[in-house]
Amino acid sequence: MFINVAFPIASYQEFTYAVPHDVAAQIGIGSRVLAPLGKRKITGIVVSIADSSSFAGDVKPLLALVDQQPILDEHLWELIRWMSRYYLTPIGQTARAALPGNLKADYEPPSRWLVEIAGEKQKIDIYELEKHAPVQAKIIRILESKPGPVPITEFDLIASSPLTVCRILQDKGLARLTRQILYPDVTGFTFAPVYKNIEFSKSQQKIINKLSESVIERKFNPVLLHGVTGSGKTEVYVEIARQVLENDRSVIILLPEITLTPQIAGRFRAIFGDHVALWHSKLTPAARAWTWKGICRGAFKVVIGARSAIFSPLKNLGLIVVDEEQESSFKQESPAPRYQARDVALMRGKIQNAIVLLSSATPSLESYYNQLYNKFSYYYLSERFGSAKYPQVHVVDMVKGWEETGKSDQILSGTLFDKIEDRLEKKEQILLLQNRRGFAPVLRCLDCGNVLMCPDCHMSLAYHSASEDLRCHFCGYTMPQLPQKCAVCESHNFKLQGTGTQKVESVIRESFPKATIARLDVDSAQSGKHIKDVLEQFSRNEIDILLGTKMIAKGLDFENVTLVGIVNADTGLYLPDFRSAEKTFQLIYQASGRSGRRQKPGEVVIQTYSIDDPVIKFASRLDLKSYYNIALSQRRELLYPPFSWMVKIEFTGPDRSRVEKTAEGNRKIMKGSFKGLEILGPAWCYRDKLRGQFRMQMVLKSDKKADPNGARLHCFLHENYVAGEGLRKTASRGVRMNLDIDPASLL
Repeated sequence: MFINVAFPIASYQEFTYAVPHDVAAQIGIGSRVLAPLGKRKITGIVVSIADSSSFAGDVKPLLALVDQQPILDEHLWELIRWMSRYYLTPIGQTARAALPGNLKADYEPPSRWLVEIAGEKQKIDIYELEKHAPVQAKIIRILESKPGPVPITEFDLIASSPLTVCRILQDKGLARLTRQILYPDVTGFTFAPVYKNIEFSKSQQKIINKLSESVIERKFNPVLLHGVTGSGKTEVYVEIARQVLENDRSVIILLPEITLTPQIAGRFRAIFGDHVALWHSKLTPAARAWTWKGICRGAFKVVIGARSAIFSPLKNLGLIVVDEEQESSFKQESPAPRYQARDVALMRGKIQNAIVLLSSATPSLESYYNQLYNKFSYYYLSERFGSAKYPQVHVVDMVKGWEETGKSDQILSGTLFDKIEDRLEKKEQILLLQNRRGFAPVLRCLDCGNVLMCPDCHMSLAYHSASEDLRCHFCGYTMPQLPQKCAVCESHNFKLQGTGTQKVESVIRESFPKATIARLDVDSAQSGKHIKDVLEQFSRNEIDILLGTKMIAKGLDFENVTLVGIVNADTGLYLPDFRSAEKTFQLIYQASGRSGRRQKPGEVVIQTYSIDDPVIKFASRLDLKSYYNIALSQRRELLYPPFSWMVKIEFTGPDRSRVEKTAEGNRKIMKGSFKGLEILGPAWCYRDKLRGQFRMQMVLKSDKKADPNGARLHCFLHENYVAGEGLRKTASRGVRMNLDIDPASLL
């Protein structure tokens, strides 16, 4: 018996090994094996099995079977094969993306010994025990003072082998030993169960009835659930999930931000109890291993998590929900495969005949386009749930305020200041969005204009007031203190420019000293527990003002929030990326929707320096349809997605000239161009140096009219970049090429 094995390496080659007779019966496609590769021993995945080998040389035997059974079923294996083909990534690397790092499929949680008094205390002759066994007597005295079982590790300082002593006490009938399994905490990052008595609106019930038909039919059904913020989309898919579980099928819920997990998990736990598992980056290794094993054995029927949760080995999958489906965090940027979890969810749903429900108040332009052309079922909730009304929106022209007050660095306008003051007096809560962390993003010399840059990235260093240092937000480089003089002109005349969350925090603390204020951004949210604690405190009205980046702008539902302030709505608007305007519109729209979600009326204050920009205009009017029509028209004219298939080919290396030579060389010898293919570049990336690597890119766009399913573009890429390693062989020393299918950004 022979097997072909794929390894998590940047090669499309598969390697043949002989299977020892003693493990042949346990080997299956999807099994993990340990095998020799050159001088190394590497874990790989079995991709095929045969009775004979076509390999002419000596076939080495595999070294060991890692797991006693295949850890990938036929559905997940089919998904991995599709991903390998679509994202042009070796199948070994693709399989690695689908499996947790350092996965132990046979993981067993640790345990510890506990000891307690076995009989009535008065029956123990402690004085007699002290004469003949003083160590035993000490342990008995301690146990008598404790209300329940005690870990034997508490006696490490009393006895060299406390377990042996406790066993002797147990043999005498004086103590009782028990074994306690230390199960990992897999529920720590969740609110307490959120119980609700829901009476669905007519619109919700109509959608539920339609989706219920799909639950019964057990057919693949891609659905776009589009609804204004606060319209009750979550309750719709909670109800459909309940029906799916009643039909003995399972559910995956994908969320873009870890901040959304506690509320959603609390809601699901109220209905489905301990059948809910969480899967996200904040899990400990033990919790990750235990959760994976529980999913494999069927203990969990609902998995809630980030993009990698799409690979959860749930059996009989019936529903996949991609909440906030437009979010760029569903895109895996590195390493390969650079997959889009939303699209992988659609393919997994197709493979397993499941409903795939894409939910959003601001769908991606791709999904919006797909529903226009009837590629998705489409359901729209046009009104907020219950009696909640949409908030009143105020747009503040910061340029005009600058001219009137003469303050060019004003952070809070008079309008926003007054609204905050009013809400604090009413004991209502405020959300403030500033989508830039740190204190100030730029330190500039006012004499020569020099900006302090990261030595490894062509990006400015941001000042962080809490740690009083300068940091690069891309590579992590840190300068422990502000420089004494300019490196160019030796001037001492520096100024911190721009505004981050820390600067906003300092202003509001100074302006509203009696208010309780909390900040949530990448710097402050170092652990899942901290995020959960802050959100729970906010939900209990223990925090008056919650300030943060985009992680607080979506999905969260707090009934006492009646004011949302967007400190600088222009952040990200003018980045040279075809998605920048769309992302800015979605962020403003979503953040505005956190206000006034219950009985109390809400307001939104949008501060901008670009009051006439269409993004700001339509976002402030909460007019999604008009803006999306404009955006789609612009995309069509420039042949950007959703009107084309797009691929980004990125060239990176530490030597600028070699990167440029490789990129230009690739462009010259490309072959097989076809009608409808447009090649842009190579050109230097906007962020042309990151983490010590120079970056150039080529962008390929294939018109969907000429290439309806993208097959021609994939054939072109396969011929040039996959077959025989293609153009990869032309790379200069030290230059890497990365293919990004359906890139989320061109920055």
